[in-house]
Amino acid sequence: MRSMLAAVLALTPALAAAQDLPPSATEGLEETVRACFADYNPYAGGPSCLGQAAQGCTAAAGDTTVAIVACIGAETLVWDDLLNTEYKARRAELTAPGLSDKLLAAQRAWIAYRDAECGLEVARWGDASASRIVGANCMMEMTAARAAQLRDKKAQE
Repeated sequence: MRSMLAAVLALTPALAAAQDLPPSATEGLEETVRACFADYNPYAGGPSCLGQAAQGCTAAAGDTTVAIVACIGAETLVWDDLLNTEYKARRAELTAPGLSDKLLAAQRAWIAYRDAECGLEVARWGDASASRIVGANCMMEMTAARAAQLRDKKAQE
């Protein structure tokens, strides 16, 4: 359990490092992610726009592990904002008794799952510097997928 907690905590620097990027590296990043979100389908196979904003950022910030992790973290922050917006909207729409609480429970369970899954991915890489990239990428992918899932729940009501 301690190693899992350590692995999850290792992911946090990606988000903190995103704030240290030069403005030129993050220029247009938010717009790129928001445009991606409009068409993003987490269930479709094949390439998607996910990660393109981080790639553009990395090209401007440098191809180091620190820059890659920071750029993925910067993209994740936008996906997280989209996720929170969709979550709040779905909770507000769920007016039938108990549904809003069910979504809250589901979201809490999803957060625990995401943290455990990404912690596992980090732990699999051990102390390798790539473990930070893998962990940051896992958080980004899972956050983007959950944002789209919440967005798509609106149509299912």
